[in-house]
Amino acid sequence: MSTFPADFVWGTATASYQIEGAVTEDGRGPSIWDTFVHTPGTVADGTVGDVADDHYHRYTEDIAILADLGFTAYRFSIAWPRIQPTGTGPANDAGLDFYRRVAETCLEHGITPYATLYHWDLPQPLEDAGGWLSLDTAAAFRDYAALTHDALGDVIKHWITLNEPWCSAFLGYGSGLHAPGKQLGAEAFKAGHHLLLAHGLAINAMRESRHADSTLGITVNLYSVHAASDSDVDREAARRTDGIANRFFLDPLLLGGYPSDVLLDAGVSDWFDERSADLQVIAAPVDFLGINYYSRHTVAGPEDRVWSDPSVPSPAPGSENVQIVDTGAPKTQMGWEIHPDGLVDVVEMVHERAPELPVFITENGAAYADEVGADGQVDDEERRHYFELHTAACADAVAKGLPLKGYFAWSLLDNFEWAFGFSRRFGLVHVDYDTQVRTVKKSGHWFRDFLRSQPS
Repeated sequence: MSTFPADFVWGTATASYQIEGAVTEDGRGPSIWDTFVHTPGTVADGTVGDVADDHYHRYTEDIAILADLGFTAYRFSIAWPRIQPTGTGPANDAGLDFYRRVAETCLEHGITPYATLYHWDLPQPLEDAGGWLSLDTAAAFRDYAALTHDALGDVIKHWITLNEPWCSAFLGYGSGLHAPGKQLGAEAFKAGHHLLLAHGLAINAMRESRHADSTLGITVNLYSVHAASDSDVDREAARRTDGIANRFFLDPLLLGGYPSDVLLDAGVSDWFDERSADLQVIAAPVDFLGINYYSRHTVAGPEDRVWSDPSVPSPAPGSENVQIVDTGAPKTQMGWEIHPDGLVDVVEMVHERAPELPVFITENGAAYADEVGADGQVDDEERRHYFELHTAACADAVAKGLPLKGYFAWSLLDNFEWAFGFSRRFGLVHVDYDTQVRTVKKSGHWFRDFLRSQPS
């Protein structure tokens, strides 16, 4: 079995809207996801996250399970509308108190908390004022980040500004598959820019706080991209896909500039040229970069080489006609191909741009149709094997000398899987949504044994 350095971080990850419930308790305001899921037709199974895993009331039980499994880190997200119910103004003390209790409970169990400031639950009043299409939202995020970090930085030392800004921008404002459900095509690039600007503003604001010992970073979802063939059209498809999925975020964060080819593909170069002064803020130095890795893309282009079709709501404006090719690899329930080697590819992608920057896999996991058996156990062998393959890929990355410093499994708990509702289960722990009974799955038991084999 592969071994890792003694200081390698092993954790699991969750997100506030997906697990907390208690959406109207203790002063929490509505988020865009509260609004979205209560709009008919937005969620595959028609469910909502009003209760989810009831983690708001059961966090002590869940953290105890996390500790029993042997993990020493917990990445959770802070719900902006719990801290500022309208997205601006003074802090809601009850919201801050909840996350302080979560962090302190982690520390009592020897678990290091990692907090994500934004995992997609934008306060609805900010969306009503323009959302991520508005520069004002970036400024509001800066203030929220500074306020929250100042209040909790004594118990939380590791902070992530944004989770997967690609999803927030292109699923939220491009295709409309995620909240706020806008189908605006290339306008989504503007949302992406404001998200990145919000990150930079927040980093700078937190650097100036009294908690100078914090480590600060951002999490992006990256894909290993392969052309289906050596043909010019397929290689062009790979360039376009890599551009919008990876380079549009990595290059301004780590290299100080947007990839010009991506902006040209989408027809947004002029708008971005007028905002070049923002790049210095976006490229504010970070202490680490988080990568969420799930799959790789093998892509092909259209035979007629017509790349753009603005009439189709798509998360790839300017590249709507790129085709994802089925390579025959095994798939998870999400339909995502399993390619563990792609994890090494994306770590190398970051390393090429920032050779000294520590990297964490902040999410990696798989959905399967799990059921509790007659014996009361959940035999999720496919997920167990998935984690075995991907932890081995982490070992390969470390052996190559890449600065991979930790791994967070997605997810601790089965939860509300966004537009799929409760129809997809990613957890190491099964949750009965009617009774809220937690059952550790075979994959969770495997992880406990695996972690016991690692140096400490």
